[in-house]
Amino acid sequence: MTQTSVSLGLPIPMVETGVIAILRPAVLDHLDATVSALVGAGVRCLEVTATTPNFLAVLRRMVDEVPDGVTVGLGTVTDLSLAERAIAAGASFIVTPGVVDGLPDVAHRHGVPCIVGAWSPTEVMRAVAAGADAVKIFPAATGGVAHLRSLREPFPAVPFVPSGGLTCESAVGFVSAGAVAVGLGGALTGSALRDGRTTAIDERVPALLASVAAARGVR
Repeated sequence: MTQTSVSLGLPIPMVETGVIAILRPAVLDHLDATVSALVGAGVRCLEVTATTPNFLAVLRRMVDEVPDGVTVGLGTVTDLSLAERAIAAGASFIVTPGVVDGLPDVAHRHGVPCIVGAWSPTEVMRAVAAGADAVKIFPAATGGVAHLRSLREPFPAVPFVPSGGLTCESAVGFVSAGAVAVGLGGALTGSALRDGRTTAIDERVPALLASVAAARGVR
């Protein structure tokens, strides 16, 4: 069961923790163990990508199995039909890699927030005009923290969610620069989705959450 209330247009767990764990399981053998380890370590916001095999089934499975207070969304959403199907499968938020006209409207009709991908100032303006609840800077690693700082100068009121190529260390830098949340994949999960070994999760997640919380106090 996921938490559907929103704050500042985004799911409460995303706003409170500032960390989104992004999952792209090639097989499902270790999905449950990975999700359990992430949640046990403190993650409250999970995203499965639409590039995952049988992603809607994976999404439903995660939605059904996570405890209250944990929210699950679908990422890499590139068309309106996919957004509709994701929401029907239980997605509590939608993430796009770029601006898709009309997609935020589809999400909002169902009371679901939409994070729209953008890179340039022009794309940020298009995302905001389209109704984005937040803007995903993607790929964030390409321009680094300096790019986020540059975007925040003309867009100080836009909630930014950097994603793409982040490490635990660079993620903290983005939060210090004003990101409302950060999305991380393998940097958080290590090899867990491949072999079920959750040691990396147990070590990295608590440290990252603590660092993000501290960084929010020094913006």
